[in-house]
Parts: sequence; structure tokens; C-alpha cells
Amino acid sequence: MSALLQKSLFGHYEIFDILKNLYLNKKFPNKIILSGEKGIGKCTLAYHIINYILSLNEDHNYDYNNYKINSENKSFKLINNKSNPNFNLIDVEDGKKIIDVNQIRELISNLNKSSFNTKPRFVLIDNINLLNLNSVNALLKVIEEPNDNINFILVNSNRRVPPTLKSRCINFKISLSKNQVIEIVNKIIDKDIYDLLNEELINYYVTPGILLQVLIVSEDLQIDVKNLSLKNFLSLIIKNKLYKKNKTLNELLYSFIEIYFRENININNIKLLNFYKIFLKKIFNTKIYNLDEESLFMEFEDQILNG
Repeated sequence: MSALLQKSLFGHYEIFDILKNLYLNKKFPNKIILSGEKGIGKCTLAYHIINYILSLNEDHNYDYNNYKINSENKSFKLINNKSNPNFNLIDVEDGKKIIDVNQIRELISNLNKSSFNTKPRFVLIDNINLLNLNSVNALLKVIEEPNDNINFILVNSNRRVPPTLKSRCINFKISLSKNQVIEIVNKIIDKDIYDLLNEELINYYVTPGILLQVLIVSEDLQIDVKNLSLKNFLSLIIKNKLYKKNKTLNELLYSFIEIYFRENININNIKLLNFYKIFLKKIFNTKIYNLDEESLFMEFEDQILNG
């Protein structure tokens, strides 16, 4: 589900109010990092605060009382059509593993052009951990001394951020309790998640975004997630190479592998702990250098799931 289509904000009301009040009091930081687990709603929060600010003086402006984007406001329509002159989105392009330096150069070129109006301008960069060294260096040149009225919101899924970038931004940590996660998902699907998904998968404390993706993918590929444990879920995906059939499932597989490690590592299992450290590096290299995923997943199944 695209963040652009999530017109209702579920949770994160306190951090939204903080950012809103900072803007109203003319203290809004022009360089922000939103950090938190993947799928927790960081991008959705960013879109909502951006729409709140851009639509302040528009007809059908942001519905603050219900934390909801009004789809009739001009700013939302322009962002949805990818034609808003006050908004730039940077993310990994289809078919690529990193945010390329040319994307940052194009951004800089756009920011150097005169604005069509006096509204604030926003740059939203998702997955900043996938900026390579050249991209980071290019971004630093514009982020250190941005033009007037330009605001950067960077989204980080609890990965290491280059210190040179992190030190120039205000970091907001985004989190949800397990009960909040369940409540949010139930509101979105209008059902009880426990009726649809194995309790073990839910109890591993995944985020609303991940739970929703599991439901969507399982329906698409006809996977019985109600009766599958996390271990069996991973085995099924890897053994049948289902990750090759669905891009979302491919991304989920990485997330659930990390969750599996996190929930099973303890000080008495040195073998698993050492393998986890090695495997994390292999995952990073696979994503960055576009290496063979099949051998990586098969190694995980052989060494961990069947080991």
C-alpha cells in the first residue's frame, strides 16, 4: 500500500502534533530524520505533516481533527500526480538496489530553480541507508546550506546512517507498542488480525506495514498464513522460490529473516550469533552489489532452518 494512498494517519499523533506546533511557531527543523522499524508508518507520517503544511491556505485543507488528508485539496492531488513543485521524492528506483548519485544531482538541479510560489518546499528521501557514498557526498553539499524555505525529511528504517549526514539533522525516533500495532491493523482491515494470521507471526512484533503486506501477498499467492509458524513460513517461501514471483514478498523475506535471528539468538547459541553477524554482511553486500539472492536464501535455510 503506497504511503500516498494512506490518507488516514493511524498512531503517531503525538509526534505529528510536535512537528505541527514547531511549524506554527516558526521553529520547524529544516533537516529531519524519522527513524523506526520498517513498515511502522514513517513515510505516512511524513506525507501527512507535509500535506498539513502545504494545504494550510488551500480549500479542503488537511483535516487535523481526524488526522486525515483531504483528497480534494490541491497539494494532495499534485503530489499524487507527481507534479507538485513544492515536493520532491527520492527513493530507490525500480530495478536498482541503491539511490544513485544521479538522482541526487537531479534533485539539486530542481532545487536550484526558482519556486513557483512562496510555500515551503519539501524533499522526502526514503531508505536513506541505501544512499551510496557518492550519493551521500552529493546530498551533503545541498543539505548543509539549503536554500531558503527548503525542508528535508529523511526516512531511516533503523539502519546505520553516515555520521556526516546524521550530525546535520534532528532525529525523531518513531515507535509503536504491540497493542498499538494490532489496533492500527484492525482499523485498516476492519477485521481481527488474529483471525487471519498465525499468532506466532504476530507475536514476533512486526509493524503494521509488514502485517498488511503479509496479508496481501498471502492472498495473492494463496499461502495459508493462519496455520504457518515463522519458521515454516520462511521454509515455504525459500523452498518454493516464491520470493521470485512477488517483489513485496522478496522484501518481506529479508525482514522476516532478521526477525527470526533476533528472536532466536541468545548468549548460549554462539553458532547462531556468529552466523547472524556474517549473514547481515552478506545481506548488505547482496543488496548493494546485486549479488545472487538464491544462494543467500538457500544458505539460510540449510544452516539455520534445517541446521
